[in-house]
Amino acid sequence: MKQHPKVLIVDLNNFAAYPTLAIGSLVASLRKAQIDVEVLCPLSHDIPAMEREHVESRWDQFQRRIYFSTNPALEWSRHSIRALRSWWISRPHPGTLREVSRALETSPDIVLLSAYLNHYTSCVEIARRAKQKGIPVLLGGPVFNIEDITAQWLDIPGVTAIVGGEMDRDLPGLVNSAVNGEDLLQFAGVFYPDGRRSPTPPPLRDLDDLPVPDFSDFPWDRYRQRVIPVMAGRGCGWGQCVFCGDVVTANGRKFRSKKVEPLLRELKTLSEIHETKNFILLDIKLNSDVRVWRGLIENIQAHIPGACWVGTIHVDERRDNGLSRDDLVAAKHAGMMRINFGLESGSQSLLNAMRKGCNLEKTSDFIKNAYEAGISVRTTMMQGFPGETADDLKLTIDYLEQHQQYLDRVRLSQFKAIPGTKIHRDFEEHPSRYSDLVDFQWDFRKGQASYSYRPSFFREYRRAKRQLLDKVHEINKKPLRCGAEAFDGLM
Repeated sequence: MKQHPKVLIVDLNNFAAYPTLAIGSLVASLRKAQIDVEVLCPLSHDIPAMEREHVESRWDQFQRRIYFSTNPALEWSRHSIRALRSWWISRPHPGTLREVSRALETSPDIVLLSAYLNHYTSCVEIARRAKQKGIPVLLGGPVFNIEDITAQWLDIPGVTAIVGGEMDRDLPGLVNSAVNGEDLLQFAGVFYPDGRRSPTPPPLRDLDDLPVPDFSDFPWDRYRQRVIPVMAGRGCGWGQCVFCGDVVTANGRKFRSKKVEPLLRELKTLSEIHETKNFILLDIKLNSDVRVWRGLIENIQAHIPGACWVGTIHVDERRDNGLSRDDLVAAKHAGMMRINFGLESGSQSLLNAMRKGCNLEKTSDFIKNAYEAGISVRTTMMQGFPGETADDLKLTIDYLEQHQQYLDRVRLSQFKAIPGTKIHRDFEEHPSRYSDLVDFQWDFRKGQASYSYRPSFFREYRRAKRQLLDKVHEINKKPLRCGAEAFDGLM
């Protein structure tokens, strides 16, 4: 029986801006148990990483127009371009496969694959190569707790099991059991290819005693800026948005938070190890617990003088959501350089249908106050939510027009129906409510649905959508506010 196996972790979530937080957490857990770990990060081997936003050019706007187009005359070319883009994004990168083969030659006892759903073909090829060497493979990722999705991945030859849960504490035991050929169903959240599975694990509690993430395997010299990813809490204090896939992932279910002091100690430790004071807080909503939010603001500079950080918040309708003018001024003084929030739409009736729990007037106050405090403001929006009309799009355009000077970036995406969300359950139970979604089909392997949105067949809707795209581009072609440039493309 092998007590200290040699583990190869392949991180397919190749980010250009900062290390993968989940990998750092799992590595720390394994090394605490004295397990030998090697991390294969593609960026370390000059393999291009995923880039996010930047100052937009006309080429960016052209690509957006093609992506969002629903003009019937362009249907064939649009589908062809999208299919080509999807293939390009999801293809196994030759460099990654080369480095995996080299790593397998060192005879690890087990391979851990961390993947998003666009990595299916890469997982197939890596598992095949591991199988040829007789090396077991465990596959995991944020959405493999959703049974409909996992069922479509269980047929990958060479995968011993798929793991869908927060494994911060259980991973060392799971790895030892897999290497020694023991039954993995003793651990929650395990799916076997033959259909057997263990119970769904409850959300992880007591986050304060988890080990500090270990990012020592990542290529810090290759990032444009040294930025450390951290989470103050898991889940979302609101958690009611019907479209949100984040709150149904393994670590997004139910809100839990660290206490302020352990969080600050973690930030300080990571800052000293990696010699940087830049942080990105990856919480779904950083102000879910206002006490932690304010505790961070009030104390971070005392622990890390000169700290700079960014994060995402929810502009909800609580009487005290931690986002008053004074709070935002204090956040800026505490080193907050950029703030992100989900606007989604400029139509209040549509927001109500989404169960966003926000009010556009209160959101307007937040945007202006954040800008005036000196914080760079970024927002996310969606087009095509069921029930959206041309009038809703016009309201959104008007709202962006009114706040254009205060917004640095707008991330616009098409509505995606995601398995496990509230809208998924509602669609299954009441399909007649979604008659605008034409030719609707689930693709659980990709974790989303394909369909055509009926209102987009009409000229008035398409005209309003083009105007929205133009307004988004007008905002996104601006340079970021002074001081926020180091965090461009991180959110």
